[in-house]
Amino acid sequence: MNMAGKTVLITGSTDGVGRYVALKLAAAGARVLIHGRDTQRAQTLADEIKRASGREPMFYQADLSSLAEVREFAQLVLDDQERLDVFVSNAGIGSQNEGPARQTSKDGYELRFAVNYLAGFLLAHLLLPRLKASAPARIVNVASVGQHPIDFDDVMITKNYSGGRAYAQSKLSQIMFTIDLAAELEGTGVTVNALHPATYMNTTMVRASGVTPISTVEQGGDAILRLIQGEDVAGQSGLFFDGKRKARAHAQAYDAEARQRLRTLSFALTGLRAS
Repeated sequence: MNMAGKTVLITGSTDGVGRYVALKLAAAGARVLIHGRDTQRAQTLADEIKRASGREPMFYQADLSSLAEVREFAQLVLDDQERLDVFVSNAGIGSQNEGPARQTSKDGYELRFAVNYLAGFLLAHLLLPRLKASAPARIVNVASVGQHPIDFDDVMITKNYSGGRAYAQSKLSQIMFTIDLAAELEGTGVTVNALHPATYMNTTMVRASGVTPISTVEQGGDAILRLIQGEDVAGQSGLFFDGKRKARAHAQAYDAEARQRLRTLSFALTGLRAS
């Protein structure tokens, strides 16, 4: 995909791999819409993008732990943007961010499930009309090879909680959503894929978990960029990639009944109407 003039929204783009992807796409001529919580980091990135491309990116500030803020965020994008060619759901929190203890979102949901999964689920659905109108368009969900099956009797992990399990469950949820959404979007010209960019990249999230990075942000960013603009993946949808290779997700991702249970729950939690 020639990115010149294309409009790309990247959540969590003021730091880490999202920042790298935003800079690369801006340099390639894309209109980049950046998102984050920290206005100072956003301004630093905006200045860098302007120096590199001559264009000032639009910044959207939103706390994805609040579904009300997610809705406001989506509405602002719809109000501001006549087209949306790519949506990259990249924002997330790791297993140890803000401590290992169980935390809840503004809506009372387990925090990692809310931020890493529900926010992207809601955003994607709210932005679909603009993406469809801009087709061919792409959605990229930044997930992980770290996946844990969902216990539908305790989705919010009120028992035997661990940050690692919560993170891995949220990432599998993203992949399950990707597979379902791809089927829903068949024939619309909008594709959706998920990927594990790279293992333990040198990011704030990884360092906060106490893990020594073993991959670079550039490695992970280039894998994301391939799904955004690669001609070799044009038309492919509903897939999971490990870096640049097609891969198999956890078996639960391919369980249609489990995906339907997650879909029903997700519509209920976000207040969306199932189509």
